[in-house]
Amino acid sequence: MEGDSLKRAKHAARHIFIGGARDPEDPHIFHKLTLVAFFAWVGLGADGLSSSCYGPEEAFRALGSHFYLGLLVALGSVLTIFVISASYSQIIELFPHGGGGYLVASRLLSPRVGMISGSALLIDYVLTITLSVASGADALFSFLPTDWYSLRLPFAVIVLCLLILLNLRGVKESVAPLVPVFLIFLLTHTFAIFYGLFTHLGNVSELAQTTMTDIHRSQSELGLFGMILLVLRAYSMGAGTYTGIEAVSNGMPILREPKVRTAKTTMRYMAFSLAFMALGLMVGYMLFRVEHIPGKTLNAILLETMVADWPHWPGLAFVLVTLFSEAVLLMVAAQTGFLDGPRVLANMALDRWLPSRFASLSDRLVTQNGILIMGGAALILMLLSKGSVRLMVVLYSINVFITFFLSQLGMVRHWWQVRRAERKWKGKLTINGIGMLLSGFILISVATLKFHEGGWITLVVTGALVGVALLVKRHYNRTALELKRLDTLVESVELSLEHMNGGGKQPRKKPVRGGRTAVLLASGYNGLGLHTLFGTMKLLGKDFKNFIFVQVGVVDAGAFKSSEEMAELKMHVKADLDRYVHFMQKQGFYAESIPLIGIDVVDEVVREAPHIQERFPGAVFCGGQLVFPTEPMFSRWLHNYTVFNLQRRFYYLGIPVVLLPIRV
Repeated sequence: MEGDSLKRAKHAARHIFIGGARDPEDPHIFHKLTLVAFFAWVGLGADGLSSSCYGPEEAFRALGSHFYLGLLVALGSVLTIFVISASYSQIIELFPHGGGGYLVASRLLSPRVGMISGSALLIDYVLTITLSVASGADALFSFLPTDWYSLRLPFAVIVLCLLILLNLRGVKESVAPLVPVFLIFLLTHTFAIFYGLFTHLGNVSELAQTTMTDIHRSQSELGLFGMILLVLRAYSMGAGTYTGIEAVSNGMPILREPKVRTAKTTMRYMAFSLAFMALGLMVGYMLFRVEHIPGKTLNAILLETMVADWPHWPGLAFVLVTLFSEAVLLMVAAQTGFLDGPRVLANMALDRWLPSRFASLSDRLVTQNGILIMGGAALILMLLSKGSVRLMVVLYSINVFITFFLSQLGMVRHWWQVRRAERKWKGKLTINGIGMLLSGFILISVATLKFHEGGWITLVVTGALVGVALLVKRHYNRTALELKRLDTLVESVELSLEHMNGGGKQPRKKPVRGGRTAVLLASGYNGLGLHTLFGTMKLLGKDFKNFIFVQVGVVDAGAFKSSEEMAELKMHVKADLDRYVHFMQKQGFYAESIPLIGIDVVDEVVREAPHIQERFPGAVFCGGQLVFPTEPMFSRWLHNYTVFNLQRRFYYLGIPVVLLPIRV
């Protein structure tokens, strides 16, 4: 009784904090869960837009006293934003169901290169989550009394836990609360940029003259080559501005149909808003001749300078609201890591580079394991770094350019290969080619500049993840080879059916009265299922005349992409079961199939079992379990052991179940 009470309490708490289960077979489920372009801009664009809070600042500060060169850096940044956005729009067209850096590199270069790209992207998303929350906490606590600063790290940890909880509830639930903050950020910063420009309209000619003078002075002091190097260094240091642009191509599965149009609209929103912010803020720094003050961001200094002539309270209120929106948006930017990181994990898991459980969905139809692992890794990094933004900025932005470069390289290769079939291949190759060159230049520059400052840590951690992925893949490949030996039985069964030439026994249309019933749990029409069937017939004897085949079509991240994918899953499950039924009917037994669709095999079978027992009293459930010569380390992470979990549930319910060991 106490155990039942505890279960009910847990269920009630989960329902309150995470929400009730969703039905994957609901015909309107994709409409309910997916995002229109505006909400996608909020959820996926917050990372890119928030980078305007630190990317332009890093670039501007790298110029030192030659700050009027910032106009060249700003124009270069705007060009880069539009080039990368245009190149990712082409990726969206080519991969309409999701074409993030992992999938693009896997399909267009090689699976192993794709794995490297995916590993780099995963580390980048963990850093995105941690850096966003930590920098947002820093910005918020800069408004508060200095005595409270020691609470910054606990506060960041609490925010991170709340974001994990929000994302476990679902995509829309995690995005909707962020809309007001996102809009306040846009409105306040847009007003600040236009206000700065309008108040200096009368000084345009003076600004142009000063810029030219500064360029000539910089050239005389540094030389032409030195000046170019300074501009390129500042341009590279502002590389954080471009992080987040790839988020839309990774997040295609959560976008509203038609996905390609929604994604391209979202990408335009992101590109224009980010370019406007980056250029506007950089020009603002120049117009107001902003200089760095320790303990303050350049945006804070810019705003304080801008409102210096305003009445005290309106000016103070505007600065506080604007900076507060920046601080909260920085924390909101972590949402990109939570939306796209688990998606990359799931895609790599489906390709067996990572444990398959990362492709599983929760009853809220989110990749729960991916959210927990991304959030857990971010929590660990937050605690190890003590929330140090300075350290994480050094680690940040290297990996995303690994993915950028490999994606663009794959697209360049693709357009070259299809040049005879694609009429507009030259223009498309040019766009991706420029994107590849820019990404490659920034990658080399950032890795070189940040390597000795601690950037090597990112590369080492990424290399370690690549090593883990290789080990996981090797294990799954070995398992697949061992399972192929079982599949020889499929060929034998097919040959026996062909030899019958329709001369088998007549199918029984009704269950055999007095004959016992075996319920076989299948996972597809394969060697494992047939070995389980023959083992059951041998073990249980001739009293069993009725055979019920049950298979659950698992709705994971691979299947839950569209209603078409779901329909295909149902057809595949039914086709597999029909083959079992056909074979047993040819042997003179009564056979029928029960196809099920769900996110968890155990839950679906346990839910169906009472209905089966009601129709076939005394039915015995049978399942096969693979037994390997040696159990690998961390095997519980690599395999789900569904039959063992089902056995425990059935024993508790008093349902007879037989497990048959299948040795390979």
